[in-house]
Amino acid sequence: MTTASTQPQEQDKSMWWIPLIGGIASIIIGVLLITSPVPASITLVVFLGIYWLVTGILSIVTIFTRKDKHGWGWALFLGIVGIIAGLLILQHPYIATPVVASILVIILAVDGLIIGVIQLIHGFRGGGAGPIVLGILSIIFGLVVLGHVFRVTSALPYLAGLVALVGGVIAIVQAFRMRPA
Repeated sequence: MTTASTQPQEQDKSMWWIPLIGGIASIIIGVLLITSPVPASITLVVFLGIYWLVTGILSIVTIFTRKDKHGWGWALFLGIVGIIAGLLILQHPYIATPVVASILVIILAVDGLIIGVIQLIHGFRGGGAGPIVLGILSIIFGLVVLGHVFRVTSALPYLAGLVALVGGVIAIVQAFRMRPA
């Protein structure tokens, strides 16, 4: 029994270099987003367009290759939307970058509002003061972001760069902790 439980840990330790590479890539992306926010953002959105185009094509291909034909309509819809979005981004990357960033900011704001309402409901149903305070803060966050979409969108590359830097450092530290002695 002990051999089976230690084997995954040994396998995880032998793969320590994967979070190291991810951490290094994250730091590079973070530095680029902070030092050159516009070109880095455009590049990331172009990669997103390529990703959406490829996944859209694959979604349609899987309709014909999978044995279970259940949900083919949804796969077709997602495939078409992915292909259209990918092509639009690749054809107009300079227009798509602020549009995609603004949509992301609006989604984050609406998400903040929804989470805030859920937290308030949880707090008023006996969850205590903590969820109520978090709910209020989340709703305020959502409203402030919705009120200043352009400003938040302009700051998004810097915020994403900072998060990427911190995440990259954490991933590198984790990689060295995983590394076998």
